[in-house]
Amino acid sequence: MPRGRPLGSDVRQRIIEIVKHLGKDYGYNIFKVYSKIFPEVSMRLVYYHLNKGVELGVFNSERIQSVQGNYSWGDTAQKVFYSLGENAFSSGDAHVEEFFRKLKESE
Repeated sequence: MPRGRPLGSDVRQRIIEIVKHLGKDYGYNIFKVYSKIFPEVSMRLVYYHLNKGVELGVFNSERIQSVQGNYSWGDTAQKVFYSLGENAFSSGDAHVEEFFRKLKESE
């Protein structure tokens, strides 16, 4: 067994399932969906796994959009849009499937 942390992660796999349903979306929206399904998660953890997923080829960083506004840190924010990469494999998480099924029914 190799030393160090394993490459797999339950959090990253759940994010893969969410991005599979969303198609392409930016990090904060992915976090909002994730936190509705699995409430005990920090935004920092989701962003960590998105960035680590880009390194591993699980996610693609599609584009970066600068948005003007009145934020506590300044007047612009960057939205990084993510999509599934070539190394992403869906396992079909039941909680994620149920969330998007209910969301589709309510529309």
